[in-house]
Amino acid sequence: MLTDWLSDAYLWIKAFHVMSVISWMAGLFYLPRLFVYHAERAQAGGEPAASFEIMEHKLLRYIMGPASIATWVAGLALVFTPGIVDWSLLWPWTKAAAVIGMTVFHHWLMIHRRKLMRGEGASGRTYRMANEIPTLFMVVIVLSVILKF
Repeated sequence: MLTDWLSDAYLWIKAFHVMSVISWMAGLFYLPRLFVYHAERAQAGGEPAASFEIMEHKLLRYIMGPASIATWVAGLALVFTPGIVDWSLLWPWTKAAAVIGMTVFHHWLMIHRRKLMRGEGASGRTYRMANEIPTLFMVVIVLSVILKF
């Protein structure tokens, strides 16, 4: 009876983890694109549109922030489920490194949002290149979890 309940709880946590990862990744892909438009508008001599600032704020505050926290909480719950992760293999370490990298990138985006608000942001080209970073982390994470090398 208890093992059935634990098995069901594990599946619910896993589903919640996947949903929160999808939400977080959507934000990590979209926010740098907003920064491109924001920076290029400012660089062209135009006043940055308040709509970019509002969209950036809401995306970080109401979607990416909660999704990243939910991803970490559910992910740690899965990691600490006995018998799920074999830390003697390489894959949990590569996944953990990539998740930490995504978290650092998330914080880098928060710093750059504040810079853009002050008119000190990077170029649109920089944000275009930064837009590829979450893809690299995603590839490492998915290959680590699926292939379990």
